[in-house]
Amino acid sequence: MGRVFEKRKHKMFARFDKMAKGFTRIGKDIAIAVRLGGPLPENNPRLRMAIQNAKGLNMPKDRVDAAIRRASTKEEKNFEETIYEGYAPHGVPIIVECATDNPTRTVANVRLLFSKNNGSMGNSGSVAFLFERKGVFKFDHDKINLEELELDLIDAGASEIIKEEDEIIIHTQFTEFGHMQKYIESTQLDAKSSELQYIPTMTKELSEADQDEVLKCIEALESDDDVQNVYHNLA
Repeated sequence: MGRVFEKRKHKMFARFDKMAKGFTRIGKDIAIAVRLGGPLPENNPRLRMAIQNAKGLNMPKDRVDAAIRRASTKEEKNFEETIYEGYAPHGVPIIVECATDNPTRTVANVRLLFSKNNGSMGNSGSVAFLFERKGVFKFDHDKINLEELELDLIDAGASEIIKEEDEIIIHTQFTEFGHMQKYIESTQLDAKSSELQYIPTMTKELSEADQDEVLKCIEALESDDDVQNVYHNLA
């Protein structure tokens, strides 16, 4: 009984940690969006996207409003977007997206995390060619009717529509991201998230033990406060 309770408690804390990390990530997205385009969502597409993503994470509206207010009154730190590249164990390429107020601290932390987890930091461009920058839009199944909208989505720029068990994922080419965003807004579709991601051009198969070693490195990188996203090509 005690072991079952501990397992449930671990899962509960992991869920809370994931939610807290998600809220922090969105808060930085909002801060960057406000700095670049102002605090009015109607005039700032990037801010509208960040607010929609916050809604998809069930981030309370008062926290979203507070993040916008902090950023617009200069209370928030001045976050800078940075990208680092490297390899996890077994040669798995990694792209690390960060938002930081101190790039010197962040690059040192990322390098250390690679090193401590049997990976290695690379130079700019060392693994980026193994990925494509694409738009990724996610919907709950009950929030989009593919039978009615599939052709319209393709016209709006969808290059791939993936039907998974719990959600529908739409990919666009980088150049079509804004077009798809406008279509979703104009039709008032309720996207769970909308963002640009690095999608691997091919995936790498590893044994279960080797996968665990790679995932340990990825999880260590994701746990850093300055890290927004970690991309890899592990199958």
